[in-house]
Amino acid sequence: MRTRTALLALLVTGAVVTATGCSVEKPSDQADAGAARSCGSGKNFLIGMSQANNAEPYRQVMNNDVETAARSVPGFRVVVSDAAQDNSKQVADVENFLTQRINLLIISPNEAKPLTAVVKKAYDQGVPVIVLDRKVEGEAYTAFIGGDNVAIGKAAGEFYASTLLPAGGKVIEIAGLPGSTPAAERAQGFREGIAGNPKIEIVASQPGDWLREKGQSVADALLKAHPDVSAIYAHNDPMAEGAYLAAKAAGMEKKIKFTGIDALPVPSGGIRAVQQGRLAATFQYATGGREAIDLARKILVDCSRDIPRSTTLGTMRITRENAAEAYAKLGGA
Repeated sequence: MRTRTALLALLVTGAVVTATGCSVEKPSDQADAGAARSCGSGKNFLIGMSQANNAEPYRQVMNNDVETAARSVPGFRVVVSDAAQDNSKQVADVENFLTQRINLLIISPNEAKPLTAVVKKAYDQGVPVIVLDRKVEGEAYTAFIGGDNVAIGKAAGEFYASTLLPAGGKVIEIAGLPGSTPAAERAQGFREGIAGNPKIEIVASQPGDWLREKGQSVADALLKAHPDVSAIYAHNDPMAEGAYLAAKAAGMEKKIKFTGIDALPVPSGGIRAVQQGRLAATFQYATGGREAIDLARKILVDCSRDIPRSTTLGTMRITRENAAEAYAKLGGA
């Protein structure tokens, strides 16, 4: 009885310490308890990468960046799942990762609210969670890495206000997937950016769900309803390319200007579309894949407690004048 009483006293006072690879003071620390118990060099780590939709070129590049970076870290193995733009599928993917006892989760959520609970579940189980590109609600994750979508949208809007449409004009907006944080933020930022030029008017805004084909069909319908538009602002480059194709089919591509966001340094990406004259501009939106693996290494291998809660990736405006230089700078081949 005295032994049990003494043990209870130790537990209450927090004097019981478990010997681990790294010491843990508080399970709520950003370097999660689960990571700290298993971290250290010379070990093998399983990382689950839950992707929103592999069909998007941006996400294909993100996956490649994650996998390429992981190959340079001894002991890292990455398993990628594809939610195919289905929230329920992505929840199930994360649940499956947890049954596999992953050491760390990287997730780019399809939509914020539907993925919040399962991300919290992983985090509460002691699995470090790096939220990449798109956010979830609340604070139950280890770190977020992504661009400032409001700032990117605002930069696009300011480009319209001062350079693309200085005399004003009507604009069609093709937005990203409703419920995804970048779509809302890129729309907000764009409106802030064009506010300096009251002659610019957004005459229509519809989602293209980040997909080229849907961007093309949406643009086709909107151009029929608004044949006098001056420009199309798309929330990513594939939808901008789809809009260009719709305008070309209607014989309108020469009188309309198109812009996108992503600026992937690949042959089918937005930078090449700018160089080839289909897009007037694109704005860099880095994938964050390499940065996510670097952070995973700090958590799992280095046992670091100094983990940034949020990492904001930089951007740049890319037009015909700097497209070749940007392509090379961003690693294009």
